[in-house]
Formats: sequence, C-alpha cells, structure tokens
Amino acid sequence: MLNVGIIGTGWFSGVHAKILNKMDGVQIKAICGTSQEKADKFAKDFNDVKGYSSVVNMLDSEKLDAVYICVPPFAHGDIELELLNRKIPFLVEKPLGVDLDIPVDILSKLQDQTLITSVGYHFRYRDSIALLKKELNSSTLGMVTGGWMGSMPLVPWWRNQSTSGGQFIEQTTHLVDLLRYTVGEVDEVYSSFGKRSLSEQYENVSVHDVGTVTLKFQNGVIANLSNTCILPEGDSSVGLDYYTNEGLFHVGFDGLNSSKKGTMSSFKDEANPYEKENNAFIHAVKTGDRSMILSNYHDAYKTHAVTVAALHSAEKEKPIRLSEYLSKGKIVRTT
Repeated sequence: MLNVGIIGTGWFSGVHAKILNKMDGVQIKAICGTSQEKADKFAKDFNDVKGYSSVVNMLDSEKLDAVYICVPPFAHGDIELELLNRKIPFLVEKPLGVDLDIPVDILSKLQDQTLITSVGYHFRYRDSIALLKKELNSSTLGMVTGGWMGSMPLVPWWRNQSTSGGQFIEQTTHLVDLLRYTVGEVDEVYSSFGKRSLSEQYENVSVHDVGTVTLKFQNGVIANLSNTCILPEGDSSVGLDYYTNEGLFHVGFDGLNSSKKGTMSSFKDEANPYEKENNAFIHAVKTGDRSMILSNYHDAYKTHAVTVAALHSAEKEKPIRLSEYLSKGKIVRTT
C-alpha cells in the first residue's frame, strides 16, 4: 500500500484526493492545512485520514511514500525543502513560486538527487495535445497566438503581487507551458503589462490586470500571449491558435479544432488529464518508471523562468533573453 499525504485544503487538493481515493493500492493517510480546523474538515470526507496543522508534525508522525503540495505561490519553499531532506517524492501544483529565488534553491538541491517529482501542468496530459503534437510534427509551424482572458479569483492572495506573482505567473503559465511542450524552448521575451480597472473595484490590488507577451523561440517560431482578469465572472476566453503551412489548429479548454485547406474538424477530450497526471506520478513512485511523467520540477522551472522573465521585461520595458536565467543547462540567480 502506498501511503500519501496532501498539503493544502483548497480546490486542487480536493481534485487530487478524490482521484487518489479511487486508486487501488493507494491510501491517503494525512492532510495538512493552515489550521487544524481546516485539516480536520477536509479529512472527514475520506476514510482513516488524519489532519495536521504542521508539515513537520505530519511528516514526523506518518510514514509517507509520496506527498502532494497544493498551496498558493507564496507558500512554496520550506515544504519542498523538508520533503527533499527526507527524500520523499512529491507532486507540486504550479506555479513553483512568485519569483525565481525559491525555485532556484529547490532546484539546486534537486540536482544531486534522483528524487521523483511531478508538477501540475495537467494540460500536457490531454488527448488533444497529443494529437496536436502529431499534427505539428508533419507541418511547419509559423506562429502561435492565444490568451487567458477571464475574471479575477476573489481569494485575497491572488490580487497581491507579492503573494501570487500576478496573472501571467499564476494562471497564464499553463499556456506558456503548453507552448514549450508543443513548440520548443523560448529564446527571448518582450512584455507590456498594465493596470486598468481592478484597483478601482477591489481593495489592495497590486497585480496587473492586462498584459501581452511576445515570445521568440529558439527554432524561429513567434508567439504572442495576452491575458486579462478584468472580465466579469462568467465571461472568459482561453486558448491557443497555431498557424502552420498545413492549416490552423485551435486549442480550447476541452479539445482541438482544426481547419486544413478549408476542411474543418473537431476533437473533444475524453480522458481526464488530472487522472492521467496522477496515474503517471503514482506509477513512478511505485515502480521507479518516470516515463509517464510529462513535467518534472527541472522542466517546470523552465516554464516558470519564462513567466518571471515576462514580468521583469514589463518592469524594465525591454526584451529579456532567457540566457539571463538559464546558462548551459545550469540555473543562475537573477539580480
């Protein structure tokens, strides 16, 4: 039996817990929250699960084979380092932090270990993305446009730049990661961010509420990603459009639409990407076979570096080369 702990009591923790609870040979043993009350409330929905308000107490008290980290961006750091010291495999939800300092520290300690890690870029596990990759392999991709347009999550930490990192780092990171997964590595980032209306609607808003980012890839592809969180709740538009010499491919939230020489087709996702993501991680922990994991911590750092570079580009009002963040495969700190 594989014993699993979960850190965090929010929505993502619930998604993973429900999937894990149905798996053969897996037992959720512990949940850790920011308070004992939150942990106990979450634990009541599952059999034989104990709640904790301290990560260290949970790890000292339970013999865990793997841990899920589902916490806000600002809460990363000590949790991962504690698991690294104890050599406990972990799956962590994106983003890896609000900036580069904590992820770089974690990554530097991971370099000398063979610890199994996975990062929650679940879009990679969609069937439509596998189909898109096949289409792109048989065509010449010119450019990609897309965006994450929606409303602002109403949890207080999200509107605070120092605790969320802002929309591009916290939310649009999914699209950045899909671009890296389907297009290749980014060479240069040039961004423009702004603040239009949220600070007038809500108190203590320090994040940008509009932004657009141009990405130049090492293979010559150009992409543009825009995002906003000023829309009213219920209005949203999220997706990517790939322009190739064979036609146009649109990735939405639940499938892939294509137009090839005027012939339209549509493919809808059927498999649950969260389930595939969990199966890949649990399989790796059980067997040591990591081949099903599509995003580990090392790879996810490259996505995170792009999103942080986008923020810095907007602040400095100039393009940023990713070589300032990644040098010959080694992670370097920024000033």
